[in-house]
Amino acid sequence: MTPDKKTGERHPHEVFSSTCAGHLDSRLRRFIYRPDRLAERYVKHGDRVLDFGCGPGFFTREFAKRAGENGQVVAADLQEEMLQILREKLEPEGLMPQIRTHKCMPDSINLPPDLNGTFDAAFTIFVVHEVPDPAKLFREIAALLKPGGTLFYTEPPFIVSGREFRDNLAQAEEAGFLQVNRSFFFVNRAAVLRKG
Repeated sequence: MTPDKKTGERHPHEVFSSTCAGHLDSRLRRFIYRPDRLAERYVKHGDRVLDFGCGPGFFTREFAKRAGENGQVVAADLQEEMLQILREKLEPEGLMPQIRTHKCMPDSINLPPDLNGTFDAAFTIFVVHEVPDPAKLFREIAALLKPGGTLFYTEPPFIVSGREFRDNLAQAEEAGFLQVNRSFFFVNRAAVLRKG
């Protein structure tokens, strides 16, 4: 969150617009972030995966390939336009049978309660800073994950300060996550957490 210059109150960062979605899925970005390697590390065949803030599907594609026909990726985003771009890109690749798109509410993931405790892994890649209430988001993700489920959380340092990242990690721990690893994902701050 960034402080308002007049009031000093903290406000969420702006949501990345779907009109700039092309910047999120490029050859250069694939080379830098290697979504295939991220999927290989944290997604197993048959897993149910939450890709929160999926945008145009840059990481979703590899999560779906790795989860395979017996798995499922729930690609969740606030912007219907992002989800439409994702569907248009991944349908020709034959990946949509493994992907369920879901439009979030501005203040909630808003998945049905019957999905609680059914996810093996969740990814929040470059998105928590756009959420109005990170503590609520982490509680929702904790409810959705199975015991021992993995949360991969990363933020860009040129947008999210070290203090904000640490504050968010503390909120994730309050929601029931245990920090397993903290490192850099390319040049971005990242943490791997497990649901306790």
